[in-house]
Amino acid sequence: MINNLGMTELEPNLNKQIKKLYQLTIYLRWLVVLLCWLTLGIFGFWGLRNEIKLWFDYFTWSAVRYAIHFNPVPSLCLAFCVGMTVSALVWQSRNIIWGLPAQEKYRLEQRVKRILSVGSSHPLWRFIAK
Repeated sequence: MINNLGMTELEPNLNKQIKKLYQLTIYLRWLVVLLCWLTLGIFGFWGLRNEIKLWFDYFTWSAVRYAIHFNPVPSLCLAFCVGMTVSALVWQSRNIIWGLPAQEKYRLEQRVKRILSVGSSHPLWRFIAK
């Protein structure tokens, strides 16, 4: 029988640990996205605050182009945040729709084995081994 990650049920304990590591990976990806928005996103919006005010009054694509052209650092910060968000959404959607690729399953399995071989001194051991 194959579960939603595409793994067989031959080693149920190892599969549970791989699922836990996969869930932890999802949470950490979204935590990175959240931290990007809370740092770079706020900086980007703050740097574009006057242009955003102008957009609310008179929105034109030339005003957007002007804001991006003359405020490159805040624009790059917002573009990076949007890129990280889209990247996390596409990665998670791909895994939900088509399942994990074989290479990623193998990588997760190797990481779980390495975590278990290191033992309780590994920072992720308590999340994986329980």
